[in-house]
Amino acid sequence: MDWLQVVVLSVIQGLTEFLPISSSAHLILVPVLTDWTDQGLIFDVAMHLGSLMAVVIYFRDDLQRMAVSWAGSLGGALRLQVKDPDARLAWWVLLATIPVCVAGLAFHDVIEFGMRSPVLIGVSLIGFGLLLGYADWRKRAGRDEYQLMLRDAMIIGLAQALALIPGTSRSGITITAALLLGMSREGAARFSFLLSIPVTALAAGLEIVGLMQVPQAIDWPAMGVGVLLSGVSAYLCIHYFIAFIKRIGMQPFVFYRVVLGLWLLWIFA
Repeated sequence: MDWLQVVVLSVIQGLTEFLPISSSAHLILVPVLTDWTDQGLIFDVAMHLGSLMAVVIYFRDDLQRMAVSWAGSLGGALRLQVKDPDARLAWWVLLATIPVCVAGLAFHDVIEFGMRSPVLIGVSLIGFGLLLGYADWRKRAGRDEYQLMLRDAMIIGLAQALALIPGTSRSGITITAALLLGMSREGAARFSFLLSIPVTALAAGLEIVGLMQVPQAIDWPAMGVGVLLSGVSAYLCIHYFIAFIKRIGMQPFVFYRVVLGLWLLWIFA
């Protein structure tokens, strides 16, 4: 890759990983719309590690409290008695990750090789975008992430599995489900971002295992720049996205998704 490709892909990954506009769709479309070759699995790992570092650093205080409380709740969890709100939130994040892991393992080949069509991406952008718009428009109860029940967490987790379809957006579909369950915009976004941590870590881990089986030459400078730029752009995205949606909401992202989806259908269908 040349340096322009490294910079563009890293920034796109960092920004779209947490915006409800589908990072996978944008990364698939970049080589389709340019003459760049596919960036390869190694660089994908670097960009995911950058995004993972960003969300961990941003929520470091929350994660520390959740980890300590979760460890202290292990005995009570066996008796289905978890009263500490941080421990309960940690359990919800872990349990809500199970559906996407099962779906990813079961349908990996279908998703990787049979669902990367620009037409499918366009349909997903429009359909799930309109659903996000409806969820944001309807009246909400205003609950935050600490007021979720197990049922709510599992529904959001099941919705997250739909993000395996390119164009859906992991953050978009989880925020949509959370809004439909009566969460506030900020609470929905924060829970979605916390959910991204185990999913991204597991995905990066599987990619690293695959790389170890097929040794390749590594462009370390490009890897370093990819981690840095995706991490910085992801951190800024998280910070400003939460502030933005509290004031304006999701409708600008819905408009963007619909316009991009219609453009893809016009070009490729």
